[in-house]
Amino acid sequence: MVKIAYILLCHKDPEAVIALARTLSDAGDTVTIHLDARAPDADFQRLRKALGMAPNVAFARRRVRCGWGEWSLVRATLVALETALAAFPRATHVYLVSGDCMPIKSHRAIHDMLGGATADHIEAVDFFASGWIKTGLREERLIYRHYVNERARKRLFYGMLRVQKALGLSRRIPDGLQVMIGSQWWCLRRRTAEAVLDYIRRRPDIPRFFRTTWIPDETFFQTLVHQLVPAQELRNWTPTFAVFSDYGVPVTFHDDHHDVLIGQDRLFARKISPDALALRRRLAALYASTRRDTPATGDLRALYGFQTGLGREGLRHAPRFWESGRDRDGTRRLLIVACKKWHVGRRFVARARDVTGIPGVGYLFDEPDADLPALGGIETAIAKRNRHRRSFLRLLFDSFETGRLMICVDISALDAIRDFHEGLPATQILEIDCVYDRAYLSGHAARLGLIGPGTGPEDGAAVTSMIEAQFARERARLGDAAFPAHHRISETATPARNAAALASFFDIAEEKARAIAQTKDLFAD
Repeated sequence: MVKIAYILLCHKDPEAVIALARTLSDAGDTVTIHLDARAPDADFQRLRKALGMAPNVAFARRRVRCGWGEWSLVRATLVALETALAAFPRATHVYLVSGDCMPIKSHRAIHDMLGGATADHIEAVDFFASGWIKTGLREERLIYRHYVNERARKRLFYGMLRVQKALGLSRRIPDGLQVMIGSQWWCLRRRTAEAVLDYIRRRPDIPRFFRTTWIPDETFFQTLVHQLVPAQELRNWTPTFAVFSDYGVPVTFHDDHHDVLIGQDRLFARKISPDALALRRRLAALYASTRRDTPATGDLRALYGFQTGLGREGLRHAPRFWESGRDRDGTRRLLIVACKKWHVGRRFVARARDVTGIPGVGYLFDEPDADLPALGGIETAIAKRNRHRRSFLRLLFDSFETGRLMICVDISALDAIRDFHEGLPATQILEIDCVYDRAYLSGHAARLGLIGPGTGPEDGAAVTSMIEAQFARERARLGDAAFPAHHRISETATPARNAAALASFFDIAEEKARAIAQTKDLFAD
C-alpha cells in the first residue's frame, strides 16, 4: 500500500504552506517541512503553532540557510529526508515539492500511479551529452570549485572562476561517477532514498565534491539515483509540472489555469501564485477526492510558448554577415506564394507549375520535403537552408536553369520576405487569403499541442479565437509592409477576380490565369 512522505522545501508564505500541509496530511499522507533559515523566525513559529500537534506532520530537525544554486539546497533536502524517513517508518515513497506547489491529481490517482510502477520518478540525463543546459556555465559547474553565490556576489564568482582557469585548477570527477542532470523535483521509493543516504555515508568524497559544484540540486540526487538503481527501475520523468520562461524563471499559474493544469500528465504543478486562492481551493478539493480520471488537455508548455511568441517580431535591422551581392544581371524574378494553409500553397504551386512551366517548390524553409532538386546535400536539412537563405535561392535558380522561380512561405515569414526583396528587387508576392473555419482552427491548435481531447469547449474556443486573431494580425502586417508587387487572391473572391490577379502576378495570358483560378478544390481542406 502506497504511503507518501512529502518533503516541503519552503521559504515564505506560511499560510500557503499550512494549507498545503493540511491538504496532503488530511488525505492520509505525511509531510516534513523545511523552512529556510533565512525566513523570519515568526514564520517558523506560525508553522509550529498551526501544525506542531498534527500527527502526520514533522519538521526538519535543523533549518539550513539556503541560497539559489548552492549546496545548501541539497543539504536542506538531505536533512528533511533523514527526518521524514525516521518520523514516518511506514512511508513507501518520498516526494520532494516546494511550498508553492499544488497537486493536480487526486491522492487516489497519485497512489495508483506510484503503486503501479516499481520505479523511481526522477529526471536524469547525461550531464555532458544531453544538451539539457541551454545557457550559462556547463562543465564549469563541475570541474571548478564554487565557494560564493553567483547571484549575490557576481563579480567575485566569475573572478574566482577566471583565476582557476588561468592557473589550470580544474579537478577530476570522482571515480566511477557518471554525472547526470535533471529537474530538482522527484519522487523516490523509500529504499532508494535510504540507499542514497547510506551511499554518501560510505563515500564522503561524493558530497565533498558536490558541495563546491554550482547548482547541485540539479545533479546530486540525479547522479546518485542513476548510480544506485537499475535502469529498468528508473522512470526518467519529473512528476512535478513546471513551465519556464526564456530566462529560466518558473512561470506562475493563476486561477484561470485550473482546467489546463489538471490535464497535464504530471502529479503536482509549480508554481502557484499566492493570490490564486480559488485555484488552490479547487486543487485541494481535487486531491481530497477519489477522482481517478485524468483528462488530456493540450500541452501547456506549447501554449505558453505560442502566447509569449505572439509579441515577438524578431525583425532584424542589418544584413546578415554571410550575405553579399544582389541579382547580378537583374533578370531573375522570385515569385513568393504566401499562404497560411500549407496544403493550399503546395496545391497552388503544383497547378501553376503545370500551367505556366515556371519551376516551383514548397515551403522550403519550413518543411523537409519541399520538392527540392539534389543540391549537394544542402537540401537535406532545414537548418542548412535557413542558415544561408539567399545563397540557397541562388542555388535553386542555377539548378533549375531559370530566370523565374516560385516558392511557398507562411504569411508570418515577414523577415524572410524582406530578405528576398533586398536580394532580388524583382521579387513579387502572391498572398492567398483562405477562410479559417472553427474545424480548421481547432485542428491547427491540436497540431500545435495547444488543445487535446480533454480540453473543454470554453478553453478550446478561447485558444481558437486567439489563433484566429493571430492569423488576422499576420495578414495585416504583411499588408502594412507595402511591398511594391503584392498581389492577392482569395477563397471568397470570384474566379474572374482571382484570374486577373494571377495574370498580373505571373505576367501570363488571361486564359492561363483562369485555368489556375478555376482549379478544382484549390482551397479545399
